[in-house]
Amino acid sequence: MTETAPRPTLEEVAALAGVSRATVSRVVNGGDGVRERLAERVRRAVDELGYVPNQAARSLVTKRHDAVAVVIAEPETRVFADPFFAVQLRGISKELTAHDSQLVLLLTEGREDHTRVGRYLAGGHVDGALVFSLHLDDPLPGLVRRAGLPTVFGGRPGWGGGTDGTGDAVYVDSDNRGGAREAVRHLVGLGRTRIAHIAGALDQTSGVDRLEGFRDVMGESEPGLVVEGDFTPAGGERAMRELLARHPDVDAVFAANDLTAAGALRVLRETGRRVPDDVALVGFDDMLPVAEQTDPPLTTVRQDIEEMGRLMARLLLRTLDGDGDGDGDGDGDGDGAGGALDGMPAGMVLPTTLVRRASA
Repeated sequence: MTETAPRPTLEEVAALAGVSRATVSRVVNGGDGVRERLAERVRRAVDELGYVPNQAARSLVTKRHDAVAVVIAEPETRVFADPFFAVQLRGISKELTAHDSQLVLLLTEGREDHTRVGRYLAGGHVDGALVFSLHLDDPLPGLVRRAGLPTVFGGRPGWGGGTDGTGDAVYVDSDNRGGAREAVRHLVGLGRTRIAHIAGALDQTSGVDRLEGFRDVMGESEPGLVVEGDFTPAGGERAMRELLARHPDVDAVFAANDLTAAGALRVLRETGRRVPDDVALVGFDDMLPVAEQTDPPLTTVRQDIEEMGRLMARLLLRTLDGDGDGDGDGDGDGDGAGGALDGMPAGMVLPTTLVRRASA
């Protein structure tokens, strides 16, 4: 067995720097009140000895854990199969890493998972939470609020005017409704007259907003030209078969996301429909591993998914750095989680753009 060298202590750093233990503690933990000349001596001693602060002890001083919970309201089979989540997590991770904060990933599938996540969030392990892919009646917003954690949501979280407790929440979203309108107007501009929509899951606000964007252009449309999917390729296949059974003369489809569009494209090919000659197809997301590799490449609405993740993390870190009472609402009363800092908008909506490729 090899013996490991003992870790340098705070006292050893203080001795080498010729300062007190308290001075070293203030420098290491980012405190104020140390002259720059002394602080530089401490930093040199830390580097020379290879001193690593004890995180538990540091948390007692700073009241920070340098960790953020990322809570995705989906089962792991969905999260690891859908590139959307990987791209959003990449954006979150880059921002947190740049601020020396750790990402703790929590996934939920059933009631037991919600109980576990709620217990973890309330246990004082993390400084705040980033929550996304919420579904209607999801208990996560209430769990986060009861935990008293500063929180930023991915996607518009409120239902019924915020009756779920997220009416004043900080969130980052894309212009789902506007992007859907642009997609459908593009299909209309191509001269298509039998335009269908494969909706996303309608227990999620992104699915609802994209459906509303479709209806902004098409009105209520003919019955049967809207079929609900679930943002997956299998859901796209199922919905496309249903559409063709109802309306075999459909000549255009707006799919709620690129994975749905990829599933629909397979069914169109199987049934002898040429894309875009017989049926024009538009997706949403511009997930490059999907949109550029379909045959033909997919016309789609681009949202900056990685930037959404970065902005979520940035807003949370701003809240943590700027809110003295730790509850995220900026009012000093410690009564809850999720409120915006003064001057920060509660909802930030990023623009979308239509990317034209060969499918429409």
